Amino acid sequence: MRGKVLKSTGSWYIVRDEANRIVACRLAGHFRTRNIKNTNPISVGDWVDFEDEADNKGYIIELEKRKNYIIRKSVNLSKRAHIIAANLDQSFLIIALVPPKTQLGFVDRFLATSEAYDIPTHIIVNKCDLHTDEEEADLEYVQAVYERAGYPVHIVSTLTGEGIENLKAILKGQTTLVSGNSGVGKSSLINALDPGFTLRTKEVSKQHLQGQHTTTFAELFELSFGAEIIDTPGIKSFGLLDMEKEEISDYFPEIFELSKECKFHNCLHLEEPGCAVVKAYEENQLAPSRYESYRRMLASEEDQGPYRLDEFN
Repeated sequence: MRGKVLKSTGSWYIVRDEANRIVACRLAGHFRTRNIKNTNPISVGDWVDFEDEADNKGYIIELEKRKNYIIRKSVNLSKRAHIIAANLDQSFLIIALVPPKTQLGFVDRFLATSEAYDIPTHIIVNKCDLHTDEEEADLEYVQAVYERAGYPVHIVSTLTGEGIENLKAILKGQTTLVSGNSGVGKSSLINALDPGFTLRTKEVSKQHLQGQHTTTFAELFELSFGAEIIDTPGIKSFGLLDMEKEEISDYFPEIFELSKECKFHNCLHLEEPGCAVVKAYEENQLAPSRYESYRRMLASEEDQGPYRLDEFN
């Protein structure tokens, strides 16, 4: 039988078959003998073939070819990667400009990975109802930088409802990954999009101004207005995988466009003569935060912060 994976808990996979029946599946033994380099051979969003058993249980016997997927370095050092979700039409990166503020380097790493795996991304700035003049200045910078790079930026508030109807129109008929740091309001956003949901939320820690995890496993939800979203646990960092230094600039759309004018085709946009990227940076035609992220990714620096919005606007 054929079905779509709605949730993975490590040992069990919750699968919805083509008759909308929910089946709890384990992996067939032959999966464990394959040379799988990531921590999870099956991820949320995957289409699988499974053998049915009694009591709505089964065994996954085959994984269908993925349209795409998004991946990050795993915190489990015994493996090298973790697939967050598969078969996506788009992703929503939820960020906040109030504590806990989203670091720009995290945003840029997520966007670069989305570019590498051909997943269109929308940036969703949540909690706009809490903005002071300082956050409004930050918002102006974020909109200018990322819209110029080709990423739609949406301003929303799950408290007041601002921007929610616009997001519904973008989500309808699509399978969308919803991701971001802990505390930016992913679960609150899903609850606001569909009042039928009551996903658990937590307040931001007042002591550390950090988000607290409410989502433990990635899970696919069907919304009442004809959309599928994949909610993910909050991500503190976003390690890159399988990117050669020479191709990193390809995943920054505005740097890629500028690089066509570089003197050398293999230019790394650092100190090479005739570099159009460095020239644009020096002439304030390239956002300094984006160029800083690019340089750090070239240096394979895991820590993309802290550098603040007020350094660049």
